[in-house]
Amino acid sequence: MEELTVEVLRAWARTALAELARARTEIDELNVYPVPDGDTGTNLYLTWEAACDALPKGELTFTEAIQAFGRGALLGARGNSGVITSQLIRACGLRLDENLPRNRENGVLADPRMSEPAAFADALKYAADAAYGAVAQPVEGTMLTVARAAATGAMTAANDGKTLADVCLAAVASARQALTKTTEQLDVLRRAGVVDAGGAGLVVILGAMESVLTGRHVRVDVPARVEPQGESAESEDGPAYEVMYLLDAPDDKVGDFRQSLAALGDSVVVVGGDGLWNVHVHTDDVGAAIEHGIDIGRPHRIRVTHFADQTHHHEPAPGRAVIAVVAGDGLADLYAEAGARVIRGGPGRRCSTGELLQAIEQSQAPEIVILPNDQDSIAVAEAAATAARQDGIRVAVIPTRAQVQGLAAIAVHDPERSFDDDVVHLSAAAGQTRHGAVTIAIKDAWTMAGRCRIGDALGVVDGDFALITDDLETAAVGVVDRLLGGGGELLTIVTGRDADPALAEAVERHVRRQRKDVDVVVYDGGQDRYPLLIGVE
Repeated sequence: MEELTVEVLRAWARTALAELARARTEIDELNVYPVPDGDTGTNLYLTWEAACDALPKGELTFTEAIQAFGRGALLGARGNSGVITSQLIRACGLRLDENLPRNRENGVLADPRMSEPAAFADALKYAADAAYGAVAQPVEGTMLTVARAAATGAMTAANDGKTLADVCLAAVASARQALTKTTEQLDVLRRAGVVDAGGAGLVVILGAMESVLTGRHVRVDVPARVEPQGESAESEDGPAYEVMYLLDAPDDKVGDFRQSLAALGDSVVVVGGDGLWNVHVHTDDVGAAIEHGIDIGRPHRIRVTHFADQTHHHEPAPGRAVIAVVAGDGLADLYAEAGARVIRGGPGRRCSTGELLQAIEQSQAPEIVILPNDQDSIAVAEAAATAARQDGIRVAVIPTRAQVQGLAAIAVHDPERSFDDDVVHLSAAAGQTRHGAVTIAIKDAWTMAGRCRIGDALGVVDGDFALITDDLETAAVGVVDRLLGGGGELLTIVTGRDADPALAEAVERHVRRQRKDVDVVVYDGGQDRYPLLIGVE
């Protein structure tokens, strides 16, 4: 792929989000600088997710897409690393928009200002310089160092006349090399035996771009810890609070404002432009940090985190909420009747971390149980849980991979039990529920069960395609027989939207005829794409 287009941006956004979800926990564990609060991977994920959610669907120009993506990152940035990443995204996008041709007609570049490889390398350099400029006191051995190394590698490759994909390869290789050296550049990293967490996240993000441009999946493994050298980094003292807010203020006032914040604390990062800024500082004087913003503009969306609350356990007050991701109106009613707060998800509608965090906040409960109810939502739920724990909330994610597993879990929920006991009971109920489904193939494809054609009936067992048949009833009976082959006492059938009632009736008759020892319950779930969801307990 040799052009930077809206499609490339979308693909990069999706790929990087998936890779950050995969690496989030490992990056969190590296986090010892500037504060050892174990949230860098989560903050990067939340920042990137906010950028992805802000990217509109439908037809867009490159300018519209890159501006929306950058603004989403700016508004949703969390933590020191997230704010710096938002500046990298925004600055890179602005520079690309300036340098790339604005129109392409019949595959021929119109008004060529700069080649794609050169424009990409120049944008990385511009973004790195902008990130350094946004930090009041830049420190080497951080993600800033990694960003500049990536830009240098890209510029060298572009000057040598390399292709866009090769320029990206050079950027990633240089970033990886710089990341390994951060351990020796910063004493706090050397003492902990880790690389910089923010830099590791940036390498993951760049690796996703490499995957998109080369067409080859690039998995960036987070470097393992090495032998610590010296006293633990966690023994260092520092400011007690992290203060973040958005600030409406004139651009010409921000330089002095940034320096005034630097006198109050450290880790000062102020990013943005055109009158909107994202402010981040670690300080002991929360009031002064906010008052400096008031002096030049209007602070809003203020967030204050007490670092001690993130590292010390506090016994919560009574109260517990269960939050479930549901795939249909009927399922929403079932979960709500059982006492859960529901968030819509399901095929074609990914639940976001922001939605889960909003539900957690609205519940006002000090104890939260999350039922993701599909494989893709588990990582999202884990990210939301990590973020909520920073506010002193106890959160447990039950790794339910199917709606029927969530139904089994919510059925045994008891708010009168202790939090830990309740989590154990819910986890056991979900884990003991085997799950399946039937659907219709919408395209020709290879599956675990072989090649399917459009219109084939497919049977799913524990998340994998296991049957390809001519009709849904045969598929459903086959799925049920396989699930009951491992034993079971209760069969749950959840019918989908517009599903033929005769389908569930036929499966129920089959079970009552063949397995009189098994109880059968049928619910109207209203989910799309799957006429039947099936669970066996």
